[in-house]
Parts: sequence; C-alpha cells; structure tokens
Amino acid sequence: MIEELLPGTVVAVEARGLDDTGHLPLLPEEEPLIARAVAKRRREYTVVRSCARRAMEKLGVPAQPVLTGERGAPRWPAGLTGSMTHCDGYCAAALVRLTDLASLGIDAEPDGPLPEGVLEGVALPAEVERLRLLAERRPGIHWDRLLFSAKESVYKAWFPLTGLWLDFSEADIELTVDPVDPRRGTLRAALLVPGPTVGGRRVTHFDGRWNARDGLVASAVTVPHA
Repeated sequence: MIEELLPGTVVAVEARGLDDTGHLPLLPEEEPLIARAVAKRRREYTVVRSCARRAMEKLGVPAQPVLTGERGAPRWPAGLTGSMTHCDGYCAAALVRLTDLASLGIDAEPDGPLPEGVLEGVALPAEVERLRLLAERRPGIHWDRLLFSAKESVYKAWFPLTGLWLDFSEADIELTVDPVDPRRGTLRAALLVPGPTVGGRRVTHFDGRWNARDGLVASAVTVPHA
C-alpha cells in the first residue's frame, strides 16, 4: 500500500489487523509515553513502532526506541528520517537515510467520507472545486478523505525541515489521476508560505503519490535534496 508510493531508497513496513501476533514489543523507553492510553491506542502505538524497528533493521540500523519530540513528531536515529501512520486495522512506517532524502511523510486513512463539516475546515476553495470535478469523473474514491491524507503527508514532510506548524490552508494540493490505473496518481502541494531551504534552494512545492485500494486511501510525499 505505502511501499509502492515511495522511491527504492525508502524502506517501508506495514501491518494489518493490529493483533499482538508477530509484532515487536515496546522498548522500556517507550512504555511511559503510552502508560495511560486505552487498549486500542496502545495496540496502534506498539504495532507502528514495531514496523519502524523492522524498517531500521532492513536499513542495517540497530533497532532503537521511537520517542516523540516537538508536536509529537517521531525522533529518529541519527542519519535517518521517516514517517509513521496508523488507522483502524492498518499501520505503516517508512524510513530512509538522510543522505538519500531530506524528508518524507506518509499517511493512510479509511476510504470513506470525511465527517460532516471537516472538509470545510481543511480545504481551500480551489481544492473543493477540483474535488468536485474528480468526484464527477471518478466517483469510486472518497476524494475528500484522500485530500485530507495528502495534507497530513505534506505536514509530516514539512515539519522536520522547518520545526514550524503548517496550517491546512497553507498548502494548495492538486491530485492527478494515473491514466492507466485510476486508483492511483500523483499529488503536488504548492506551499502558500515560504518553504524550507533544501540543498541551497527554497522549496516552493512538495510532490508525492497516492493510491486507493483495499478499503484505504494512502499518500506519500518525498523531499529530495536537490
């Protein structure tokens, strides 16, 4: 689901079902962060970190705790960057060496409509109009939920580069449908505030990919060094 959205330098590990079978347990440093959580939240927290540690192993990095930093962003081992996502029945983590990418963000959501009133809070007028056209042409996908996922991926890629909040209204996202497979495509997020400087250049937009299958919509954004 997520892996096909990312370049080959990125390692992605996903899990479905979220039972306790075959997942790595939490490390002692992680336990205090989830001690008071309800059972569902604890399972998601455990499984997504198990995915992250398996990704570390695939990159040849010793498995380490994934703690949280400012605004809840994951803190990765030195030399790595990455992103995690979880929703009902699905978790995924993606990691890459900082020598290969400056940043990345992933997000998965159930392929269902957003709750009433949410779209108005996250979408720009131009985005709403583009969603309307997409829904007319390709009615089999919940485009509002996909836009929300893309906004989340953009923020997850943005924050490690800036340490700043990015409001939903500060990135204008256009979704493009693949001409061969209409359940996948690309996305471009035009940044409406000054972007980060990466590799000596000011970034004005983020690019990514999306897909919709198996009851989920997913998106991924990667930021190259140049």
